[in-house]
Amino acid sequence: MKITRESIVGNLFGAIAVAALLAACSAPVAERKPRQALFIGVDVSGSFHQSGYFDDAMTFLAYYIYGHLNELGGLPPPRELFVGSIGGKDSAEPKAFHPIHDFNGKSVPEIEAQLREWFVPVDSFTDFNPFIQQVARITKERGLTLAPITVMIISDGVPDTPMPAGQTGPESLYERIDLKPLEYLSRNLTLRIAYASPKVGEKWRKHIPRQRVRLWAVEGEVMKGWSKQVEPEADPAGQEKLWKWVRDNVDYRVRSISG
Repeated sequence: MKITRESIVGNLFGAIAVAALLAACSAPVAERKPRQALFIGVDVSGSFHQSGYFDDAMTFLAYYIYGHLNELGGLPPPRELFVGSIGGKDSAEPKAFHPIHDFNGKSVPEIEAQLREWFVPVDSFTDFNPFIQQVARITKERGLTLAPITVMIISDGVPDTPMPAGQTGPESLYERIDLKPLEYLSRNLTLRIAYASPKVGEKWRKHIPRQRVRLWAVEGEVMKGWSKQVEPEADPAGQEKLWKWVRDNVDYRVRSISG
């Protein structure tokens, strides 16, 4: 067999191509995390409004939604987003959930204006169970059970429902909050409550029965700190301090159930 310059060059390029292919196949592939389903409940009860946190919460929530939708500062974009109210004239009254399409393409001020239009504080019951039941229903109907799920509750966390006969003490109201619809909804489900007082957060941890649901509570005094991270002259994409604060304090990853 006659060896020519062309055959040597051809074999050399062939060997390089094979080596490159093998290297590409053996290189570690970055694991893409599944995108979460994000449910947000806004407490429209008079008690939350009277707590003094409601206005701050609406502005924060506008930034929070915008940051996640636009993947700012490392915040993961949601696969689905639903925002509904907690509270009403009837304690068992179901509420409409606004989908992700109502927020896409909107600025922070536009999102805040929508939130304030939809969620007007009223003197009403604060029953968390109808909201929890709707989260479970939407998750099943939309086929989201394989996705990580975050349920964010913007509230002072104080339940306001008629006291059952024969039960006394404020702990009884917390014990009636039913998280069972969430327990086996997803392998990775975190319930976050923002703007509760330290005492209320402790009651959520101690008196609400749960087995698999991970709970993270951020006190109202801590939540007020988000606005101090905002750079007045920077646009949302440049708010690095704010998004880091959100990651460290609100979106903190809860690795296990804390009783």
